[in-house]
Amino acid sequence: MLDNQSLSAIFLTCVESQSFAAAGRKLNLSRSSVGKAIARLEQDLGIRLFHRSSRVQALTEDGQIYLDHARRAQAELEAARQIFASGRQVPNGILRVALPATLGRHCVGPLLLGMAKDYPDLRLAMSLSDRPVDLVDGGFDLSIRIGAALDSAGIMQRKIGVQVMSLYAAPGYIERHGAPRGAVDLDEHKMVIYSRGRTLRWRLPDDGPDGAMITGDAKAQIDDLDLLADAARRGFGIASLPCWLAGPSVRAGALVQLAMSRPRAFDITALWPQTTHLPVRTRVTIDYLAARLPALLSDLSGSPDMDLASLTDPTDHPHLHVEARDGRPSSL
Repeated sequence: MLDNQSLSAIFLTCVESQSFAAAGRKLNLSRSSVGKAIARLEQDLGIRLFHRSSRVQALTEDGQIYLDHARRAQAELEAARQIFASGRQVPNGILRVALPATLGRHCVGPLLLGMAKDYPDLRLAMSLSDRPVDLVDGGFDLSIRIGAALDSAGIMQRKIGVQVMSLYAAPGYIERHGAPRGAVDLDEHKMVIYSRGRTLRWRLPDDGPDGAMITGDAKAQIDDLDLLADAARRGFGIASLPCWLAGPSVRAGALVQLAMSRPRAFDITALWPQTTHLPVRTRVTIDYLAARLPALLSDLSGSPDMDLASLTDPTDHPHLHVEARDGRPSSL
């Protein structure tokens, strides 16, 4: 007879597989056996875990609550196993990590692939998206975030780098339209703007206490920084880009950093669920990224001597930033 831990493991596999049949194939069990195990678990708990239909097994509200606790319990058991398994302290198992799309594609993802080559027993499951993720609901061991620190109970965080943003345009665009000399000039220019479903505008230094809010003429609104940079290189308009992403294009002569723009730095932070024993794979990954990501970003940006500490202090430097029309800041 299966114990509660085994029943919970079957339940987690059902959620990950999105069907009893798929879970059965993973566990080498029949669909009927999986269904009976879930029914036994529901009976023991006194709740219904799934809404059952002929097409899909969706979690009930109670099922979602149990899922959160079951994932935490699984993580604690895995952490204990790693601590006491013959004293082995090398990363192993599956590292599930959520990454910002562009930073993940060009920087963090390649670093993780390089790290994984050093640890044969470590497997990677990387998800790339600029949209916020729920670490617990998503089943992630680690998430990388750009922007303001997250204030959330049960979430730990550590700064692992800095992303510096500045304004760029193609030389051909500047030849046709001239280079803006200040914030006011930008209202007369075309812009390519990073947007995730909301119209964004830029705030730039000015004489007022809050700076100047620039709406400009959005030639394109794009929610992918790679395509945004490509649009800027093609002369569509002025773009706010990470210096590490624009750096190679600047050195190749395809982009120019605008002299009137004052860069602003955003912290890059590693986030993970709070736990009594942090899994070795998570701890090693955080240390690995913190040791290597800053140098990689500096090399790509071509600005090794930039004073990042001063760029993150808005009281000394009224830096460029992007703001949604509803007034809420948007980290890029």
